[in-house]
Amino acid sequence: METKAKELKRSNMMLAFIAVISLVMVVGIVGFFILRPAEIIVQGQVEATEIRISGKVPGRILKLRVQAGQKVSKGDTLVILDNPEIQAKLVQAMAAQEAAQAQNRKAIKGARVEQIAGAYQMWQKSKAGLDIAEKSYQRVQNLFDKGVMSAQKRDEAYANFKAMLATEKAAKSQYDMAKNGAEKEDKEASEALVNRAKGAVAEVESYMLEAGLCSPIDGEVSEIFPQEGELVGAGAPIMSILDKSNAWVVFSLREDLLVDIKMGTQLTAYVPALDKNIELQVYAIKDMGTYAAWKATKTNGQYDMKTFEIKAKPLQQVPDLLPGMSVILKNKF
Repeated sequence: METKAKELKRSNMMLAFIAVISLVMVVGIVGFFILRPAEIIVQGQVEATEIRISGKVPGRILKLRVQAGQKVSKGDTLVILDNPEIQAKLVQAMAAQEAAQAQNRKAIKGARVEQIAGAYQMWQKSKAGLDIAEKSYQRVQNLFDKGVMSAQKRDEAYANFKAMLATEKAAKSQYDMAKNGAEKEDKEASEALVNRAKGAVAEVESYMLEAGLCSPIDGEVSEIFPQEGELVGAGAPIMSILDKSNAWVVFSLREDLLVDIKMGTQLTAYVPALDKNIELQVYAIKDMGTYAAWKATKTNGQYDMKTFEIKAKPLQQVPDLLPGMSVILKNKF
């Protein structure tokens, strides 16, 4: 009996020891899973180039040539606007240009043939009067030299000769002015008016080109805002074109997670929507801003953490990768 009691006691002690060891192992395993650092998971988002299509002038949407989700190529006409006011301004500008050109032609051509002929005849008439006045003065002067003519008569003949000389010069200048046309400055001024009118026509014609808005890139129509028949203002967005070939991923990381992330760092990320991993390369790191008068808010030896924006591009083209998709980054920190 004593031997059996000892064996039983030894068995109970062994079971107790095993139980204690098992309990310690369970506590250790549970503590390992509870106390180990949690895995850091960073969620980012896919973004892509998106261009808003808008016109320089207001107008009514006459025709939408595309639909949301439709692929377009660079140069494709997307929408046609109707603006009668621009057409009316073009008519006005062209009329002003024609008037300026007519004035310029008149300045270059000069006076009419009849005006030139009349000025020439007046010059010839004044030349004939000058010739008679000069001969009369010479006769009176000869008689005065012989003492048969008074000085009064000689002075009157001389004054008449001088007056006819001035008249002939004035008539000659009038003839020259009619023959040569407008002054150089007048011609330059009329030419400047023509150039200004041409500029006004070119400006209105450029507005006319805005009646048909074209796609500046290859892409996909992501959204159309107004409907056909609606009025849109100058610069108001009409639709958006998405360039899915130029996509990138944006992450927001605390600065203590940037130890292993630098410009050019390659990352492996998971896209839940595609259920696949993709390879990314960091190409931009930028802080997300702070207050102008920043100061620490920790007083117990800790410090505030700033957040940085990380942009990374796929190393290869990823089919079906769309803006807005979530991208998960883990096992990097």
